[in-house]
Amino acid sequence: MAAKIVIKGARVHNLKNIDLAIPRDQLVVITGVSGSGKSSLAFDTLYAEGRRRYLESLGADARQLLQQIEKPDVDSIDGLSPTIAIQQKAGLASPRSTVGTITGVYDFLRLLFVRAGQLTCVECGHEIRAHSVEQIVDQLLSLPAQTRVMVLAPLALPVPARLEELARQGFARVMVDGRMTELAGELPLVTEHGSRIDLVIDRLVLRDGIRKRLAESIEIAARHGDQIVKVRIVSENDADDGREMAFSQKFVCLNCGVPALEITPGLFSFNSPEGACPRCNGLGEIAERGKRLKDSATVPCPECGGSRLKKASRAVRIGGHDIAQIAAMPIATTLEFLNHYQFPEERKIIGEKIVDQIAGRLGVMTQLGLDYLSLDRSSVTLSGGELQRVRLATQMGSGMAGILYVLDEPSMGLHQKDNAKLIDLLKQLRDAGNSVLVVEHDPETMRAADYLIDMGPGAGDRGGEVIACGVAAEILRDSRSLTGRYLSGALKVPLPAERRKGAGKGFVIKNARARNLKNLTVEIPIGVMTCVTGVSGAGKSTLVMEVLYRGLQQRLQRMKVNDVSAGELIGWEQFERAIGVDQNPIGRTQRSNAATYTGIYDHLREFFAALPEARVRGYKPDRFSFNVPGGRCEACGGEGVTRLEMYFIPELFVTCPVCKGRRYNRETLDIKYKGLSIADLLDLTVDQALELLNNMVPIHDRLRTLREVGLGYLRLGQPAATLAGGEAQRIKLARELARKSTGQSLYVLDEPTTGLHFDDVSKLLELLSRLTELGNTVVVVEHNLDVVKSADHVIDLGPGSGTHGGQVIAKGTPEEVALVSGSYTGQFLKSVLEQT
Repeated sequence: MAAKIVIKGARVHNLKNIDLAIPRDQLVVITGVSGSGKSSLAFDTLYAEGRRRYLESLGADARQLLQQIEKPDVDSIDGLSPTIAIQQKAGLASPRSTVGTITGVYDFLRLLFVRAGQLTCVECGHEIRAHSVEQIVDQLLSLPAQTRVMVLAPLALPVPARLEELARQGFARVMVDGRMTELAGELPLVTEHGSRIDLVIDRLVLRDGIRKRLAESIEIAARHGDQIVKVRIVSENDADDGREMAFSQKFVCLNCGVPALEITPGLFSFNSPEGACPRCNGLGEIAERGKRLKDSATVPCPECGGSRLKKASRAVRIGGHDIAQIAAMPIATTLEFLNHYQFPEERKIIGEKIVDQIAGRLGVMTQLGLDYLSLDRSSVTLSGGELQRVRLATQMGSGMAGILYVLDEPSMGLHQKDNAKLIDLLKQLRDAGNSVLVVEHDPETMRAADYLIDMGPGAGDRGGEVIACGVAAEILRDSRSLTGRYLSGALKVPLPAERRKGAGKGFVIKNARARNLKNLTVEIPIGVMTCVTGVSGAGKSTLVMEVLYRGLQQRLQRMKVNDVSAGELIGWEQFERAIGVDQNPIGRTQRSNAATYTGIYDHLREFFAALPEARVRGYKPDRFSFNVPGGRCEACGGEGVTRLEMYFIPELFVTCPVCKGRRYNRETLDIKYKGLSIADLLDLTVDQALELLNNMVPIHDRLRTLREVGLGYLRLGQPAATLAGGEAQRIKLARELARKSTGQSLYVLDEPTTGLHFDDVSKLLELLSRLTELGNTVVVVEHNLDVVKSADHVIDLGPGSGTHGGQVIAKGTPEEVALVSGSYTGQFLKSVLEQT
């Protein structure tokens, strides 16, 4: 295999016919300003070609698909390994997908319950065990020597003929409701309902040499008692001393007679009819009464309590916990529980082997800072960074070598405290014989890389070039590299000239107990920028997005507030509106894009409908929509692509062969403005559209705000599903900024620096500062230390994640927080402030 991956003539998207040699079996970081071509190089060129070659290596049916899949626009790529992409995008997110199913840990957990789980009765909770004759004999012989016992066979309520048959076989006595009765005599209680009748098989004294006779008696009792044996301890005159032991050679409850289901892996799968709760079909939740699930609030399923599994599945226990209870624990707790659990001797070897497999994977997730997650956490609730690190943990456990791994900003959402662990894992992946290619802005990851590639010099059409490449030391010395100048300290995000004091009024969150918050009371100053920090899972998003933003929205909209765990919001009346900007996608389909989300698309359709040629033809604005029949291409339904179901790999999207990806039919595309159809306009970047449409005020204002948030390179019609989490967030921010500010608004942002270069962060801070200067209040959840040091007020949560978090560790100005020794954020912040 070649020592390098050699790319010649790459022209995908904005790449400028680049030639590049990337060293194999090393940790390589691609960086550069937003829109400079990093993802075009890493994912749309290298990963796309790797996937295409994989399909080429398969059978004839798969190779036929290659005729529909476009080859990346590149002259040649040599030395390319099999390629795996680990991205932030959720793809077709399913509520049935969880952290446990993604990583494969839940499969091992199911196997553990099959091989080492303890059955309990679904009716009474009594333990169910099956004993061999040898096990029963051993247990009885462990009693004190000279113990007198009777071996009994429990009988179903008999008819006289059955008793007569037993008498003819030589049996002499039965126990009727605990009283010894001769079979030859009259049995007055036999026919009465509720009578308990046990056939006396043998009476003996436990001593040396009795093993063979005892085993034979138990075998006879099992035959007559439907594989159930009873043993009573008695005195010399056969008087019952109250002690009785029951054994079964089949899995049935000895307390109430209910048989247990066969234990198979499917019994513990909520995606299988064998294990899924029938009420919620394995989803764990149902719609509120009278509403449909897809468009209403949901509540935990009353039958399974949100566990997703049927009652029989939850009747198998390990250490007193069923599989749903273990899956609901934080990963750190699960790891501790399994490592300390002592398996019964007969299950010890197999149980410990399976636990070793589970512990190895959970250990990797702990190293990646995900120990606060639980295995039953739905994948649709994970942030992009969490999802990517979960997928990375899966690959760490695969043991594969010779692979090219392509990752998209894996440090997203990770505190500096955990960043070193992530870098160590990336190096482990490299040391296992793999090539690791990371698109990243984190300075520590760049410094740790074996090789750096800096793209630029600008975004969009002004990018697409390799500005510098080499080891970190070479990049730092290269004056052409904007990244290098920031890494070397020649350029810095400046500190604000002064810290704002705000309006002097306070807004208080009191006694918040949502999720892991520990009865939290915290004051957020009004009219300043507050940054909420802390390790991953400390409770930042819970406090800011759930308690603060959602609670304020409910009150501003006069909705009923029932969640007592969210506490009180004191002083909420000072705000006129609340704007939340998170990283959730602006849409999950090909139909949603920046133009549709910001309202630009509506104005464009109205503009084209007003053109003379369109008026002559009688075209209305709907004619220029790719979402409704009429003007769109019906071959692809206006999506511009068609789906190929692959089954063995994620589905592929290929350009529509009829409209060539332009979404519209020929007649619609005949209508043009300055030689451009509406499809041509949607293919322009924000910067290009600004120049062309600068006299259209509603469109111009929205385009200007998109450029101000650093998205000048973005094409108006780029599908939402292809946007990074940070790009989606900035589109949301641009839409809000296009509205007039009242100066009494609360802006809440969840990690807005995701996907941003140092230089882009500086521009974002200018934007947030402008919002604050207008009198608004800005609250930011963030790990980026350039943002933290620029805040007026900092609230640091911790000290740990999950159940170990949810407390205020430090608060005040960045300088004050930097002096708190117990604050992880403060420790890193102190270093940054000293350098600045």
